Amino acid sequence: IADVDCTAGGKALCDEIGVRGYPTIKFGDPNDLQEYKGGRDLPALKAFAEGLGPQCSPANIDLCDDTKKAQIKEFMALSPAKREEMIKEKESEMSKLEEGFKTYMEGLQKKYSDANEKKDKDIEAIKSSGLGLL
Repeated sequence: IADVDCTAGGKALCDEIGVRGYPTIKFGDPNDLQEYKGGRDLPALKAFAEGLGPQCSPANIDLCDDTKKAQIKEFMALSPAKREEMIKEKESEMSKLEEGFKTYMEGLQKKYSDANEKKDKDIEAIKSSGLGLL
């Protein structure tokens, strides 16, 4: 369990593990953290925590299904340099997706701001046209 302030000294860690909003709860293998999407009240968190335990990973291969075992064995057969290359490629893909999403959201924010400004001007024009005098 860890508590990280993503707005200060923990920003680099948060960027590395994909924290995009606050608060964010992550769980699992520190090398493959998953995002918790359940309820935030005590009963929901407690029920989730009670179900936690070791998960499929190279360190716990006996917990994996046959498909994941085969994938892990395939990855373990690669050289460390090749695995690092593949990790960088996947991280780059995720980074591109994040950047595309950020650009999309900035566009939406601009559209929202423009529409909100237009609405405010239009309402002011209606009020100024004598609405209060009717």
